[in-house]
Amino acid sequence: MKRKFTRTFRWSAALLALVIMLIASGCGGSGNTDTLEAIKKRGKLVAGVKYDTKLFGLQDPATGNVEGFDIDIAKALAKKILGDETKVELKEVTSKTRIDMLKNGDIDIIIATMTITEERKEQVDFSDVYFEAGQSLLVKKGSPITGLESLNKDTKVLTVKGSTSAQNIREKAPDAVILEFENYQDAFTALKAGQGDALTTDNSILLGMQQQDPSFELVGGNFTDEPYGMAIKKGNPEFVKTVNELLKELKDSGEYDKLYEQWMGVKPE
Repeated sequence: MKRKFTRTFRWSAALLALVIMLIASGCGGSGNTDTLEAIKKRGKLVAGVKYDTKLFGLQDPATGNVEGFDIDIAKALAKKILGDETKVELKEVTSKTRIDMLKNGDIDIIIATMTITEERKEQVDFSDVYFEAGQSLLVKKGSPITGLESLNKDTKVLTVKGSTSAQNIREKAPDAVILEFENYQDAFTALKAGQGDALTTDNSILLGMQQQDPSFELVGGNFTDEPYGMAIKKGNPEFVKTVNELLKELKDSGEYDKLYEQWMGVKPE
């Protein structure tokens, strides 16, 4: 009798442990993958955006408000999902931190001048392209640098950690000295202070810097294609679908062109 009771107890304990494991696994899977449902339940979209990139996401030091093209896209997404564009929390990301913040669940989506690449597709899922950019060079007016061909072992080129720009410039100008900074504002400050001869990143970002200080200019044209996409944690097909639906709606309604012209000063091609 005692042996039978012990055997029954062991089976019951094993079965209970299995049930607990299945429940935990099910709960974990739902929490890890269904970002769209989490947003709806929370009543707020948490978007990872730049705070230092004029035209796309720049914080006003006086008010603390962050404004730009990416910010308006984030607001439009909040309105589509939650019916109210104010139901969005903006969290600062950099090129270096954004993917880790997404994977860790600190943000729901990256809307931060992020180029779609095959390497990044292994880590995140992307929306359709929402902005077409290209890498270029920013220099002081009157600089002898006119393009990639001017970059040699005696030139210092500034860029940002974790960006495709840093990878590209090493391939395109292998002899140049490359200095990497944490964010674009730091890199631009260093350029203005004479710590480098040129700054390289996407032309759309450089255009914002040029607007801040007209004593600088873009040279050499674009030497890469940089299609921007919004990044979403893997395993969220419904969220990706929702984001792509938003982009189509914005373009079909003319709202996308309106926002583009408002921030870039020109109509999209």
